[in-house]
Formats: sequence, structure tokens, C-alpha cells
Amino acid sequence: MISISDLPHLNATLNGTSGILLVLGYLFIRRKQTNTHRVCMLGAFSASVLFLISYVIYHWYAGSRSFPGQGWVRPVYFSILISHVVLAVAIVPMALITLGRAWKEDFERHRRIARWTLPMWLYVSISGVIVYLMLYQVGY
Repeated sequence: MISISDLPHLNATLNGTSGILLVLGYLFIRRKQTNTHRVCMLGAFSASVLFLISYVIYHWYAGSRSFPGQGWVRPVYFSILISHVVLAVAIVPMALITLGRAWKEDFERHRRIARWTLPMWLYVSISGVIVYLMLYQVGY
């Protein structure tokens, strides 16, 4: 059984999984393997949705955790965290629009927004793992 204290680790895993699937999805579409691209992108979206559910549950029960680092690492951490949060909020509607356009087979408009959605979503996935490592794994 997973406890509340396990959720940050699960969240980092889901963020990492989403990032890997985004990169794979990009590689598959470049090779014109549309079905495999679709599976990867839906997998990345599913991992992100599961992350969001787990994240809300964790913070509902555990609250926030203060960053323990001091010195130069503190502004680095907060720069990553703030950019991560801002882009995480922005990526939700962008991902929904991008997926919706693909679902409707409006591929020209899908490609236009996907060019922006992919790098932002990938940054959110990677920076989420970095925030986790800095908050829970690195000893200061």
C-alpha cells in the first residue's frame, strides 16, 4: 500500500515517465510512425494526469515542504520552482488543445501548437524531477 510519504517519489516517477514518453513521441512522429506517436503522447498525458491527482492528494494531506538548502542553491531552486509552476499552469490548456486538435484530426493546427506545447511540457516534466531531487534527495 502506498502511503502519503511515498507520493513525492511517485510524482517524480510520473513526471519522468511523462518526459520520456514525450521525447519518444516526438521521435516517432519525426519517423512518421503516427500510431506509436499517439500511444506515447496519450501515455504522457495519462502520466501527467496521474501526477496531478497524486500531487493534489499529497499536498492536501501533507501540506508544503520547506526547501532546506542555503546559500547559492536557494535562488537556483526557487528559479526552477517558479518557472516550473508557471509553465505547469500554462501547459494544462495547451496540452488539452493540442490533444483535442489531434483527436479531431486537425493536424495542421495540431502541429502549430504542438511546436510550443512539447518543449514547455518537456521542461515541466524535467524540472519537476529536478525540484523533487532538490527538495527530497539532496542533503544540504
